[in-house]
Amino acid sequence: MEKNVAVGRRKASIARVFISKGKGQVTINGKDLKEYFSVDFLQNKVLEPLVATETAKSFDFNVNVTGGGIKGQAEAIQLGIARALLLIDEEHRATLKPLRMLTRDARVVERKKPGFRKARKKEQFSKR
Repeated sequence: MEKNVAVGRRKASIARVFISKGKGQVTINGKDLKEYFSVDFLQNKVLEPLVATETAKSFDFNVNVTGGGIKGQAEAIQLGIARALLLIDEEHRATLKPLRMLTRDARVVERKKPGFRKARKKEQFSKR
């Protein structure tokens, strides 16, 4: 089987996911999943599509991820893995779609405007 590539994005993170037949290894930027994400809930977030489709031991994933923080990267990888599973078998769509794993979360940080402290917070008003 040739390698299939899927892309996942979240906030400022971009993840390229390469899927191939294997034993269930997830490698992120050359490191093991548990080494790259030391927090348990982020590891679970990455593996959610595999658990939902019961394909945790069927495929190997090699992931290149850049940008953003660890939570954004984990969610980008989750979307990339879900999209990669669809490349292998389109029947997974019925499982992943109701769990909202195929939807790209487009929310990003709003830019700071001039004259404001943050994006919308104004300077404190002084009456006197």
